[in-house]
Amino acid sequence: MQAPELSVAATPAFTAAEAARYRAEGWWIDSTISDAARRNAAHTPDGTAYIDYPDGSLTWRELDTAADLLAGELAGCGVGTGDRVAVWHGDTAAIHALYVATERCGAVVVGIGARAGTREVTQLLRSAQPRLIVSDRPRGDPARTAASGVADAVGVLVLEDLSLNTAAPFTPVPADAALGPDDVFLINSTSGTTGMPKCVVHTQNRWHYFHQQAVANGQLSPDDIFMPVISTPFGFGIWTTHTTPIHLGATAVLLERFTPAAACEAIARHRVTVLCCVSTQLTMLMADRASRSHDLSSLRVVFTGGEALPYRPAAAFEELTGAKILQFYGSNETGLLSGTTLDDTLTHRLRTGGRIVPEMAVRLFDGDDDVTDSGHGQPACRGPATSLGYLGGTDHDTLFTADGWMRMGDICEIDDDGYLSVTGRTSDFILRGGKNISASQVEDAVITHPAVALAAAVAMPDPVFGEKVCVYIELADSRTVDLAELTDFLLALGVSKELLPERLIVLDELPRSSGGKIAKGQLRSDIRDRMGTDHERS
Repeated sequence: MQAPELSVAATPAFTAAEAARYRAEGWWIDSTISDAARRNAAHTPDGTAYIDYPDGSLTWRELDTAADLLAGELAGCGVGTGDRVAVWHGDTAAIHALYVATERCGAVVVGIGARAGTREVTQLLRSAQPRLIVSDRPRGDPARTAASGVADAVGVLVLEDLSLNTAAPFTPVPADAALGPDDVFLINSTSGTTGMPKCVVHTQNRWHYFHQQAVANGQLSPDDIFMPVISTPFGFGIWTTHTTPIHLGATAVLLERFTPAAACEAIARHRVTVLCCVSTQLTMLMADRASRSHDLSSLRVVFTGGEALPYRPAAAFEELTGAKILQFYGSNETGLLSGTTLDDTLTHRLRTGGRIVPEMAVRLFDGDDDVTDSGHGQPACRGPATSLGYLGGTDHDTLFTADGWMRMGDICEIDDDGYLSVTGRTSDFILRGGKNISASQVEDAVITHPAVALAAAVAMPDPVFGEKVCVYIELADSRTVDLAELTDFLLALGVSKELLPERLIVLDELPRSSGGKIAKGQLRSDIRDRMGTDHERS
C-alpha cells in the first residue's frame, strides 16, 4: 500500500533561513533521541530508564538492546525508510523501545492514544495509511479488529515481552537508515475535545527545542525522577515521557492508567521529583484524599497545562507538597508560546501561562486583523517549536494565517510584562442573551467548592436567552452538592452572577478525549439530548 505524501501546508512552518538560524542558535541540534538512548546505554548501562508501576523496569542497556532487536524485527517485516508504523499501545516502557526502534528503521510512528476509541483510530489509520499496526491489544479485541480492517494490506502485530514474535527473519538495520532530527518522526492526532482528530506532523527538533525550555524553566537534571501521566503520542506526552527523559538520561515512572490513588502511591514509593500532567489530572489529584494520605514531599516541580488551572486548590497543593507548579501555554501543533519558571511569583505561575518566549514570535489577531498592539486577541506564532502542520494540508486556512503564522484556538491577553493569560476559547463561550460568558471562568469559580473535584461548563439551549450555563461535575470523595447550595456558595464568594450555573449535572466521571482533556463535545451532545427528553416530558 502506498502511503500518502507527507505534504503539510501551502505555507511552510519555517523557511530555510529560519531553520538555519534555529540551528545556529542551538535551538535545534544534529543528534536524535536514538543517539541519546545509545549514549545513555554506554554511560550508565545499569541506570534505570523506565519503571512500569507497580513492578517492572528497563535499564538504559535493556532499552537500547530492545530497540535494536525490535528494529530488526520491523525490518524483517518489510518496514523501511519513509514507511509508517501505527503504534496503539498502553503507556508502558515497551512503547519507548518501539518508538526508538521505528526511528532506527527510518520509519515514522503513527501514534495512537491508549484510550482512543475505534472511530478515532479508524480516522487516523485512513489518513496516515501505515504499513503495520503494532498493538498490545489481544487478538480478537473488537476495537482492534475494527481498526485493523480499515485498509487492505495492513499487517497487525502484537508487541509482547519486547518482541513482535513474527515469523519474518531478523534483518539488521544499517546505521545510516535512521532518521535525522529534521525528518518527520511522528504523526499524532490532535487531542482536542470536539470533532474527529486531525493528523499533526512532527520533527524531533521541534520537541528538542521544547525540551530545552522545560529543562531551563524547571531546572531539570539527570537526577530527577519523572512521572508523566499523559499518553505518549500527544504533544504534552511526547516530551514528558520520551524526549526529555531520554535526552536527560533521567528515570521515568509510568502508570498504564492514571488514577489519583495510583499516582500518589507511585510518587511516594519512587520519590518522584517531577510530575507531568494535564490540568484535569492535577485537579483530580488535589481533590482526592490520597494526596493527603501519602508523602508527596519529594515533588519539586509539577508541569501542567492543557486547560485552565483552578487557583485555590493549586495553591493548596503547592503548600501541601512544597512543589512549584509550572505551566506552558501552547498546543500539539504550535509547541509552546509562553512558559512559567521557578522564579515566577505564585500568582504568575498559577494565573498565567507565563512570559512569551522571545524566539516563538507571537502576534494577536481578531479574524484576519493584526491586533497585537491591543494586547488582546487570538494568538498566532512562528518559531522553532512549531509542527509542520496537518498531514496533507488539512484545514490549512484554519491553522495558518495568510502569511504563515500558526494559530491557537484561544482568546488571550498579554500584559505589559509579557505574561500571557487565556480568557477563553474561540469556540468555548456561552452566548446568553447576547452576552459572551467564558466557560473557563465558570469552571474556575465552580471548582472552588470543596465538594467539586472537576467541572466543565457548556452551553445549554434556551428558547428565550439562546443559551444558558450548564455545568457538569465530578464529586470529590463522598461529598454531595446541589445547584442551590453551589449557587449560595459562589454568591458568598462574590462570584459574578453571570458566571452562576443554571443547571448542574453530576456524573461519576466526566468523559475524556484520548488526550485526557474533558470531551466537551460529548457534554454538549448530552445536554441537547437531555433538553429534548425534558421537553418531551413537559
